[in-house]
Amino acid sequence: MILNASGCLDALAAPEVVQTLDAYVTKTVTPLPRQGNDPVRIAETDVWMLNSIGLANPGMGAFVAEILPRLAELAVPIWVSVGGFAAHDYAQICEVLDGRPEVATVELNVSCPNVSSPEDEVEEIVAAARAATGKPLYAKLSPSLPDIAGAAVAAAAAGADGLTLVNTIRGLALDERTLEPKLAARTGGLSGPPLRPVALAAVYTAYEATGLPIVGVGGVETGGHGLDLIAAGATAFALGTVLFGDPEAPVRVRAELEQESTSRGFETPLSAYAAAHGRLPPTPLRRVVSRGNCPLPAQQKCLK
Repeated sequence: MILNASGCLDALAAPEVVQTLDAYVTKTVTPLPRQGNDPVRIAETDVWMLNSIGLANPGMGAFVAEILPRLAELAVPIWVSVGGFAAHDYAQICEVLDGRPEVATVELNVSCPNVSSPEDEVEEIVAAARAATGKPLYAKLSPSLPDIAGAAVAAAAAGADGLTLVNTIRGLALDERTLEPKLAARTGGLSGPPLRPVALAAVYTAYEATGLPIVGVGGVETGGHGLDLIAAGATAFALGTVLFGDPEAPVRVRAELEQESTSRGFETPLSAYAAAHGRLPPTPLRRVVSRGNCPLPAQQKCLK
């Protein structure tokens, strides 16, 4: 499954690109509108791009009333990225989204490097969101976490159905003339190819720790890069900054993925799932959630 990384594609401006994806991930939505960080928000570096958008968005009310119905018209599964500054922010949005049939999955962004992010409260946030919705929940984790395996296990124990790995990593770029930071917020999130080995390591580690479904994100530009993430333990991957310069990337990458998997002797791309581990997969961490009188392993719901 190929998705976009949150914030890297405007669905309403480029619907034809969205319809080449298997699911569309929205920009992160917060309970109240946010203007985001002051400009300058984007800066080039010699290794790729820094951004410091700061979760600019119209807020949950406007998103649900004005944007979500238009996204539904694209006939592509919608993953809504949810953000906040405390567990109750996430729970508030998830409660609203729980009643929206347009929403296929909720991605909990607990890892934005451009705001004060509660990434150390992963378990509390996931638990609060889980109590507010029965929709599939994916926790998006930061590559800067000192123990990403521990955070992944905590997310699974609290009710996450899957993981998104990883968000951007904090970086700094200086103006060549003034030697002052290029971004108004000083630091920003580094994306693109430099993030690729970081994402691979995170996916590999979290797969071994949890066995949960994982969306791999970070520096994917070719089908070979996507196959690497699948081999590391991802069940899907997302395209990010490559979409800025190559809106046809989903079609190209999908074709390359098929060719690459075939050339390496795999019947399908997913036949390479977890091949990097060279042994049987771990038993997925499961939680039992109550659906009326019928306890249902969350993993079962996620993989149907």
